[in-house]
Amino acid sequence: MKLVVGLGNPGNAYRYHRHNVGFMALDALSDRHLGSEWREKNSGLFARAMIAGRDVALLKPQSFMNLSGRAVLKTVQSMGLKPADILVVHDELELPFAELRAKQGGGHGGHNGLRDITATIGAEYARLRVGIGRPAVGAVDAYVLAGFDKEQAGQLDALLARAVEVIELAVGQGIQAAIDLTTKPQKKK
Repeated sequence: MKLVVGLGNPGNAYRYHRHNVGFMALDALSDRHLGSEWREKNSGLFARAMIAGRDVALLKPQSFMNLSGRAVLKTVQSMGLKPADILVVHDELELPFAELRAKQGGGHGGHNGLRDITATIGAEYARLRVGIGRPAVGAVDAYVLAGFDKEQAGQLDALLARAVEVIELAVGQGIQAAIDLTTKPQKKK
């Protein structure tokens, strides 16, 4: 992986919403690897970090979620990348809270950020799906655009640390190693 993209919505009003867990993961990754300062570039916030001995670009698109593809396309073009060089980190309603799944390619599953990225660069990029679960009641839009509940907020740092470990594995050993790690049966505690 040469580019890791975290999905979210720009602005402090959205900072701690479930939909912004991709941004949160990139911030944790940058902090852990003493990444460069975030700066505006290609319609996003851009930084670099040394991960697993590799110079990796980090991108947080600064358009709203539904228009994430523009920043990704500009970055891909400016860096001369292929979709296979990219890992996109995003929230996933279809996974229970705190579960992680890596995958290569595939559909957008109704996620508007992925839909826009796929429309601009194709579907062959890797993904790290960060489980936020589905709402028990109420609209999905309201759920993803709200903060984590108290119990989830207490587990968020541990979830982000695990997401960082999966990203590190994908960068260092390839997406298949990350897929293998996130799909093996979990030990019951």
